[in-house]
Amino acid sequence: MKKNVFSCSLLAALTLIAFSSCDNDDDNDSGINTIKSSQLYVSNNSDGNITVLDILSGEIKTLTTTSTAAEGIYYDAAIDEVIQASRSSNQLNVYSDISTFLASATISATVSSASDLQSPRDIAVYNDIVVVSDNSDVDGDTTTPDGRLFVYTKTNGTLTLRNIVITDFALWGIEFVNGDLYAVVDKTNELAVYTNFTTMNTTNAAVSTSKRIAIEGIVRTHGLAYDNGTMILTDVGDAASDSDGAFHIISDFENKFDTVNNGDTMAVANNQVRVAGSNTLLGNPVAAEYDATTKTVFIAEAANGGGRVLSFSNSTIGGDLSPTINTSLASASSLYFYAN
Repeated sequence: MKKNVFSCSLLAALTLIAFSSCDNDDDNDSGINTIKSSQLYVSNNSDGNITVLDILSGEIKTLTTTSTAAEGIYYDAAIDEVIQASRSSNQLNVYSDISTFLASATISATVSSASDLQSPRDIAVYNDIVVVSDNSDVDGDTTTPDGRLFVYTKTNGTLTLRNIVITDFALWGIEFVNGDLYAVVDKTNELAVYTNFTTMNTTNAAVSTSKRIAIEGIVRTHGLAYDNGTMILTDVGDAASDSDGAFHIISDFENKFDTVNNGDTMAVANNQVRVAGSNTLLGNPVAAEYDATTKTVFIAEAANGGGRVLSFSNSTIGGDLSPTINTSLASASSLYFYAN
């Protein structure tokens, strides 16, 4: 991992994230709600460790794991544990008591799944269900796009593979919106959804999507993130380029998605805001997170500068924005944002 370097505008980002307007019903007479804790959990494909960025203090800690590459990460604040998908051991690992590590440390998994996976890319969690997207070729024919969604149940301290859903497209990012699972259609500009995913798909089966649309303006999407009605979609453009990346912001997402017919395209005009350009440092933005309170987009950038973690606190204006946080991290691969 490279030395971590924060941009000079970090102070402004911290101020935006630390304070947000409250509803009139709040007891705070000043109308200001102080956020007590704000962390970004990051995986990478260079060493597989967990990097924790404290957004309020600027401190960074590295939690060393036995993985040598990892992609997909989730933090459960209720029980203070991280779930990470290991690409080197092809399994899910659970790390407990994460907040008790006050500095960089070597940690061991408290729970691990069987080595069921082949090429994990992202994790999405809904209640006691953990879904992992896997983009390995299923049928042995590279000319036919396919992928798998590995569905685990997490109960009584164990991770058990419940079933496997085979998709008719290559997978990358996935995200639950309520019970619906949205999935990036890799190698395209498309987005798919499986409605009521956990209850409608309980056995091993090849399943078609409930709906699949194209997103105008995107060349090849990889990452997605959703918070409070807004969806973020990343665009890696040409995967061989480290300077042509972007991300799109779609507010009122569910209504806009619903109005586009299956197989049609969501137009940019009146629907989307695009952030792209040389100032952004975006080349291959492979994952995203979004904080609706501060309208901040976080990006795992895998290529530019060898890999970076970026944030954009003024993202909704779009255009060629400079990041408010710029932290070097080789082969950054996935993110999870938490604040309270």
